[in-house]
Amino acid sequence: MTPAGAAERVMTVAPSPAFWIAIALYVLATTAMLGVLGGRTSWEKPAFVLAAIAFAAHGVDIGWRGTQHVHPAQSVREALGFLAWIFAGGYLIASVRYRLTLAGVVVMPIALMLLIAARLSPVGTEAFELSALGRVHIVLATVGVGVFALASALAGIYLLEERSLKTKDFDAISFKTKGAPLESLDRLIHRLVWVGFPLFTIAMVLGVMWTARRGDSWGRPEHVIAMVTWLVFGILLVTRTAYGWRGRRSARLTLIGFSAALIVLAIYLIRRAVGG
Repeated sequence: MTPAGAAERVMTVAPSPAFWIAIALYVLATTAMLGVLGGRTSWEKPAFVLAAIAFAAHGVDIGWRGTQHVHPAQSVREALGFLAWIFAGGYLIASVRYRLTLAGVVVMPIALMLLIAARLSPVGTEAFELSALGRVHIVLATVGVGVFALASALAGIYLLEERSLKTKDFDAISFKTKGAPLESLDRLIHRLVWVGFPLFTIAMVLGVMWTARRGDSWGRPEHVIAMVTWLVFGILLVTRTAYGWRGRRSARLTLIGFSAALIVLAIYLIRRAVGG
């Protein structure tokens, strides 16, 4: 995660047309997925297509902002929009193999809200310009958290489906989706954590180096909670490999780890809003 006071120039770039297209399509994709859960199975493919086009439009918006010299690694605000894009893209890639309509009902609105927050929230002010080290740190941290976010969404689906199986609630929403089997979900969550963990680890190391080069002290609340995030996901991988932890326990640890990452993100956004 970015150290407190991460630098960003004050930029007032109006949202591109692609931004508004992405917003509209994320809403339509969510509506279509809800329709699938309501029994309109013929809407499943259109829902996926709408989500894919929304993701593409979102990417065009990020590229357009790059032409205006506003890049994803420039600030927490821009990283938030990039996080939404990674989150949506990861869902689409996973959906190529698995039917994850229920996950899409969670992912699409979250991507929508993150994108709106990134583009329409106040720009704010920052203390200084980001270095190359800071930019790489932000990109890796954002991608790592984006992967953890998708793993967390699937972990929530896993727990819901497992509960439905145990209670024999075959009318539950999870069974209307005909989603991925529990074992497949568990493997997918594990693979996502394996992808996100090394990225987040490198981001943590670069963050410490960046903080040291700036002469800032390490140990603020966001630094400590970021370390907790890293430890939780590290424990998750170790316990699965060494002790065979799977299923519910791994899903819960995934949710705990991502919750810690969200707290770190919230601290940065609040600190940026108040100019601290």
